[in-house]
Amino acid sequence: MKKAFGILVALLAVHSAIAQTTKPVVVSTWKFGLQANEAAWEVLSTGGRALDAVETGVRVTEADSNNGSVGIGGTPDEHGNVTLDACIMDETGDCGSVAFLQNILHPISVARKVMEETRHVMLVGKGAEEFAYEMGFEKIDLLTPKAEARWKKWRAENEEGKKQEINAENHDTIGMIALDKDGNLSGACTTSGAGFKLHGRVGDSPIIGAGMFVDNEVGGAVATGWGEAVIRISGSHLVVELMRQGHSPEEACRLAVERLISKNPDWKDIQVGFLALNKKGEYGAYCIQPGFQYATYDPKNGNQLSDGKSKLSKKTK
Repeated sequence: MKKAFGILVALLAVHSAIAQTTKPVVVSTWKFGLQANEAAWEVLSTGGRALDAVETGVRVTEADSNNGSVGIGGTPDEHGNVTLDACIMDETGDCGSVAFLQNILHPISVARKVMEETRHVMLVGKGAEEFAYEMGFEKIDLLTPKAEARWKKWRAENEEGKKQEINAENHDTIGMIALDKDGNLSGACTTSGAGFKLHGRVGDSPIIGAGMFVDNEVGGAVATGWGEAVIRISGSHLVVELMRQGHSPEEACRLAVERLISKNPDWKDIQVGFLALNKKGEYGAYCIQPGFQYATYDPKNGNQLSDGKSKLSKKTK
């Protein structure tokens, strides 16, 4: 009798855990995440795979020349070249990445090709570009007149062309994590990187475990902001491991920010934000400076934009 009762209690507990899981869910960074979420939700709401959803979603941002920080029209480097970084990861832990990629509209799709068509994880520079052409991607000019004007203005104000200011505004990345109907997680991250960066600079966005990380047993996380600071703590991997220890997504993001602050003396001059989604469909975010926004789409609340909690308030900036 006791054994039967114990089995019943265990089954009820499992049922309760399943009932508390919200899915599908997709989360992404910044206001442009709203549009990206819409595209991802079309995949998720029809039973599609999380991997397809995150690729589809961030491609919207990559193709939008108005955002100035992702894909075509991204802010150039010191020499006026638009160079792109991206990575993608699925529920099995398989992943692909490209860095310092030029002349290709959708680096996230090239990253997926690296994951699915090669034995490697990361391709960079000319090698990544040549691989993209081999995979059928077309060559395009990523430097729009608007982006070129920004670069020329910067050059005029910085005669040496080497001044790279580290500040809370010099960033923006589209990072996305999705949980599909089958309870599987995938993530994507793509950016043109820090504006007017040194030629050849690569930030956290294409680095698995820094700019993005997924563990299908636990959850996923993405980072945005000053990539060098994120790399120093393997930020997104840290967030996932903190969730593994039992912390909520928001608390895991907060603890990761605290770790980052302890490793970066200039932390008050930069912005970094983390966004996380766990296996239950719960999400949360935390950042250094106020102003970080993230977009979430779930069956109950639809597509909405939220402000991430921050270490500093507007009064302390």
